[in-house]
Amino acid sequence: MSHKLTKRQAAPTRRPRLALAVTLCALACSAVLTGPTAHAQANPALLGDKTAFIDDLLRQMTLEEKIGQLRLISIGPEMPAKKLAEELAAGRVGGTFNSVTRPENRPLQDGAMRSRLKIPMFFAYDVIHGHRTTFPIGLGLASSWDMDVVARAMRVSAEEAAADSIDMTFAPMVDISRDPRWGRTSEGFGEDPYLVSRIAEVSVRALQGDTKPIAANRVMASVKHFALYGAVEGGRDYNVVNMDPQRMYNDYLPPYRAAIDAGAGAVMVALNSINGAPATSNTWLLQDLLRRDWGFKGLTVSDHGAITELVNHGVAQNDSEAARLSMKAGTDMSMADQVYIKQLPELVRSGKVSQQELDNAVRDILGAKYDLGLFKDPYVRIGRAADDPPDVYADSRLHRRDAREVAQQSMVLLENRNAALPLKKNARIALVGPLADSHIDMLGSWSAAGKDKQTITLRQGLQAALGGQGKLVYARGANITEDKHIVDYLNFLNWDDPEVVQDKRSPKAMIDEAVKAARHADVIVAAVGESRGMSHESSSRTSLSLPQSQLDLLKALKATGKPLVLVLMNGRPLDLNWARENASAILETWYTGTEGGNAIADILFGDVNPSGKLPITFPRSVGQIPSYYNHPRVGRPYTEGKPGNYTSQYFDEPNGPLYPFGYGLSYTEFKLSEVSLSQPSMSADGKVEASVTVKNVGRRAGATVVQLYLRDVAASVVRPVKELKDFRKVMLQPGEEKQVQFSIDRKALSFYNAKLEYVAEPGEFQVQIGLDSKEVKTASFNLQ
Repeated sequence: MSHKLTKRQAAPTRRPRLALAVTLCALACSAVLTGPTAHAQANPALLGDKTAFIDDLLRQMTLEEKIGQLRLISIGPEMPAKKLAEELAAGRVGGTFNSVTRPENRPLQDGAMRSRLKIPMFFAYDVIHGHRTTFPIGLGLASSWDMDVVARAMRVSAEEAAADSIDMTFAPMVDISRDPRWGRTSEGFGEDPYLVSRIAEVSVRALQGDTKPIAANRVMASVKHFALYGAVEGGRDYNVVNMDPQRMYNDYLPPYRAAIDAGAGAVMVALNSINGAPATSNTWLLQDLLRRDWGFKGLTVSDHGAITELVNHGVAQNDSEAARLSMKAGTDMSMADQVYIKQLPELVRSGKVSQQELDNAVRDILGAKYDLGLFKDPYVRIGRAADDPPDVYADSRLHRRDAREVAQQSMVLLENRNAALPLKKNARIALVGPLADSHIDMLGSWSAAGKDKQTITLRQGLQAALGGQGKLVYARGANITEDKHIVDYLNFLNWDDPEVVQDKRSPKAMIDEAVKAARHADVIVAAVGESRGMSHESSSRTSLSLPQSQLDLLKALKATGKPLVLVLMNGRPLDLNWARENASAILETWYTGTEGGNAIADILFGDVNPSGKLPITFPRSVGQIPSYYNHPRVGRPYTEGKPGNYTSQYFDEPNGPLYPFGYGLSYTEFKLSEVSLSQPSMSADGKVEASVTVKNVGRRAGATVVQLYLRDVAASVVRPVKELKDFRKVMLQPGEEKQVQFSIDRKALSFYNAKLEYVAEPGEFQVQIGLDSKEVKTASFNLQ
């Protein structure tokens, strides 16, 4: 989603919400209803029959009221309070977003209840990885490879959002991302169709719950961004997507389909074009694929301003044509623009948009409100004023234990030379880096109603963990960057309260202070990476390197000769070549959320053994992009250890990723047995059981992820070198071993062929099982 005026705000306290609520209440209460059928309303006797209820309501609606339901209004400067009250009273608002407390939303719903038909509003918000309690960003959640962990985070997020009167979240974000230059890589769950699909399904079920209508402590999921947004050309946000149908169906569409099959009530339509057709006006995407082929019967919502942007795309000459194209394609609801309300009345009267097309869109919106339980009780999540929390930001409303335990599972240990980690609690630690004590950056992008001051920074977490045994000395060491252009860009929406605050000292003075601290320490912990605004919407990068200011700091620290432990905070894979060669240990923490500092300390001191695995490939350089593990096979593959001439390779640096998909170390060691198959062949409707034994050969308990990959040896079209098809997370005590078994069926072997038929072709299949995508044990069987 794109919020032009609020996208980097850390917390909604920066908007004058109490004054807005009071103003709206007064205005809405004074609204006068007019018209010959002022007392018409929905028939409560029909509430038990969704179709009959909505049909009855549709018959009573005027053209203006129907078009009014298509509007999703952004609370803020785009819609002044007085105007919004008037629109509510006239029944010309379907829902709003960016108002996130009960006192804010109650007067808005009161206004809707004073409209002629008393059609309730819904309230939406970007609850991506937490609401008031912030959990790790999408890449962090995916790094757990643990569906119970993902469900826990999403369930708490839904409970908190619903308690604040939110009905719908614009999540989960399931765009496959294989170009880390794209800033929104941080929002999603990585590069793999299978892993992201599993997370999509679990997220939808956790957000919405298992009941219809959706329970009062759950929210409707709006899966996004439909479709293919993660494949924007050059990793540049809002850019075009050009993709052949096979890749689309096999690699990029499965996560959206998984969310739809899990029951997602809504879909957010993407901002990008697909093979020349913008998603918002793409009839094939929204009608043929989504509704006809996939059977989706829910609500479609445009991204922010996407309908009017059809003019910029060059497929519409003006707003009237943009409105017509979007409505005919099947974009039900218009987010944060005036196109539908201004253009549709004449389009419908002239017949350029049919009454049936309009009614279809309205029916979807009313259906979503029905499924949310709003027709039975418009205040189902708003509740009574007497029950409003006295302080919406009270710490008691947070779920700190959940946040800490989820964050513990989200981190990936990339390096650990000479057992540099875990740290000793009686050590003298020099903590340096621009992210070591930054509250706001713990939150990560799209932090919803999370409050930065309620986060635990790394400095706070380490200090608490030491408990007076050791000594912690802190020095900032460097700014995030010394590039004024970048700083100005990151702060351009927050001049009055900048997120990136520069230390006014010279770079040399800051480095000297850090080096002094390091020389008197046993170990250096350096918190480096990106400010959260660097991994955000509209924050695409041409480089994956650490900013020069931070590299200069790290080189000076390395020169002290002390062990150097890097704690990375970032929302995308970075170029870590120098770090890999020079750091004693590297812990990828992403952005860990409200309890991040405590959770990172738990890992650094060994109170928790890291078990995360990468959900996305780390390339060696930006020149390797796109770099993903399940790439198609080629006729002249590069083979490591063999001459590279006339093979598919780069000659100026080592080939292959810096860190492969599925990779992650532990404080213990695991070994896998060879792969055992239940039989050498499989019938068309049969199964093959593949098993390995995994053993903890180290000295402490730990968990690892056993990963199953398949390779179609010869097919009718070029197939990937391997594909993830299943995984198991296994906890083992020292010396303990377990057999892990995977069941391989026809579905695991199937793919979309050149005719877009979903088939499993007879022939040889290679089973690959490993603890990452690169180092695997293999066996083969034949599909008959």
